[in-house]
Amino acid sequence: MTCRRSCSLLSSLDRDSLEKQLVCPICLEMFTKPVVILPCQHNLCRKCANDVFQVRATGSTVTSGGRFRCPSCRHEVVLDRHGVYGLQRNLLVENIIDMYKQGTTSKPSVEPKLEQPMCEDHKDEKINIYCVTCGVPTCSLCKVFGNHKDCEVAPLNSVFTQQKAELTDCISMLVGNNERIQAIISHLEETCRAVDNGRRQKSKVCETFDHLFALLEEKKGEMTVRINSEQEEKLDYIRGLRRKYSDHLDNTAKLLETAIQTMDESEMALFLIVDGTNTSHLDKLQLGYENMDHFKANFDHQRRTLISIDFIKCTDQSETRRSIHHYVSMLA
Repeated sequence: MTCRRSCSLLSSLDRDSLEKQLVCPICLEMFTKPVVILPCQHNLCRKCANDVFQVRATGSTVTSGGRFRCPSCRHEVVLDRHGVYGLQRNLLVENIIDMYKQGTTSKPSVEPKLEQPMCEDHKDEKINIYCVTCGVPTCSLCKVFGNHKDCEVAPLNSVFTQQKAELTDCISMLVGNNERIQAIISHLEETCRAVDNGRRQKSKVCETFDHLFALLEEKKGEMTVRINSEQEEKLDYIRGLRRKYSDHLDNTAKLLETAIQTMDESEMALFLIVDGTNTSHLDKLQLGYENMDHFKANFDHQRRTLISIDFIKCTDQSETRRSIHHYVSMLA
């Protein structure tokens, strides 16, 4: 059944597009069996996957615990104790590769389509050497009596192997750089979450000011109660004293009226019975009852303290900047 589906898929796809789908993203060549499928559904040659894992396991960019990232989508692949040998094989892709290769070998007429590069100066000569001096591939005739006769040359396959190894190193370096960039992105995301936490800090500031307002209101209430208490006490005393003097004034008026009437009394005995008024029993206004000026408060110190309220100076922001600069400098 698997073979039948593979044949159907192979016949329905264009061979060029199919070949692109069968290229390993690490070695950039057609998959070499066994082919392993990652949890993100991308495929790798098991050998290439092992090479990438080994590079990460010995380099400075490795994350511990048997992990590496898919070179196609950057998804983190967690390996068990078997390493890359614990990854599942993609038998369907392996069958497609086998049938693709069989289809290629069974039709030799297709092979001439793969054009062999020819020398531009010597049309009948294939390019088979590499000019190290000029950095271009060329043919043997160019080395013997052509433009590259005085140049240093090397076998094409050795240069190919060397440059492919260099490309592999570059790929490993790019993988490491991508890991560092991902670390910077994660750090920036974490920083964004910390900055977004400002709403909580704002709530704390409002809560603290509300508490200060409550303390001020409580203190204001205590001080006004003291003023009101003494004010009522003094007013009660002054009103009582005023009533006494008013009553005395009324009695004096009555006495005055009686005295006027007595002036007309001819009888000496009755005249002498009339008594005068005496104010010695009335209280005098005590010192300090005439105003409330002693209730004074100096709030200059408290006012300066309130004006100087500010956030605590800390080094968190500078530490964050240095941390980001450190991550970025690692990419330099």
